[in-house]
Amino acid sequence: MAVKIGFVGCGGIANAHMQNLAEIDNAEMVAFSDVIIEKAEQAADDYGGEAFEDHREMYDSAEMDAVYICLPPFAHTDQEVLAAEAGLHMLVEKPIALTMEKAREVEAAIAEAGVMSCSAYHWRTHDTIQWALEEFAGETIAMVLGWWMGGFPGVAWWRVQEESGGQILEQTTHIIDTARYIAGEIERVSAEMALRVMTDVENISVPDVGTVNLRFESGAIGNVTNSCIPPGWRNGLCIVGEKKTVVFDQNRFKLRTPDGVEERSWEWEAPHFRESELFVDAIAQDDPSLILSDYSNGVKSLAVSIAANMSAESGEPVALADV
Repeated sequence: MAVKIGFVGCGGIANAHMQNLAEIDNAEMVAFSDVIIEKAEQAADDYGGEAFEDHREMYDSAEMDAVYICLPPFAHTDQEVLAAEAGLHMLVEKPIALTMEKAREVEAAIAEAGVMSCSAYHWRTHDTIQWALEEFAGETIAMVLGWWMGGFPGVAWWRVQEESGGQILEQTTHIIDTARYIAGEIERVSAEMALRVMTDVENISVPDVGTVNLRFESGAIGNVTNSCIPPGWRNGLCIVGEKKTVVFDQNRFKLRTPDGVEERSWEWEAPHFRESELFVDAIAQDDPSLILSDYSNGVKSLAVSIAANMSAESGEPVALADV
């Protein structure tokens, strides 16, 4: 029996998910909602099902097992809580919220309802990340270096700090989540951010450069640097261990050991597809362990980005326990 899926938000990233779900045999898209009704109608024309302007009406009218919530950070209001109350499993695109208050409200609703959840940190499904986990099993990690360099989305809300949370929350969160996945939880951050060269962009208030120092609970230290100054040129991560160093750079994986260097590669599109495949299989098999990043994991990664923004504003280190 197919897992019946609805969408809240039918914009860019939602369309990528729709394309993947169309290729998954046990997934069936049945409903689409968007405040711009034409987007929902287009999705319904493309994939079948009903179109709605209001997610509440969709929850009340459509027969669904799960919902994909694909919204900008500022637009999260009651979509997740109402989905949980309706017994719908949910995949929530990152960033999952703009504030910790909202994220924790949703986390509590999911726990109370007992539905399955996925926060869409698809980097966890990369073959290269899984290889890194294998290589560092039992290895002492000393340092983590990450970077998200370049890339300025054209949507108007992205350039407004109060609506997007800035690049550290909206894009670089993938680097932060992957660092947590491999090196463990982060206990303290110290950040510097600035708007240096993109001051001529209309309504811009997000920093165009930033760097965040990390202290992990294990004692490892790290640094994550980002810039949204075009053109984009590099996203990746380096893990320095006792005897091994791994560099994950877009679609390449490089392992350095005393015995030499090993390189591997993977297909760029595969992680997004695998994320949806695992989510659908988890519902079909009633096995939440298939999901590599549930909503509660997303809350933890969100907290690091919010702590970084707090540190950059205050000029002081921020402990995650205080976020």
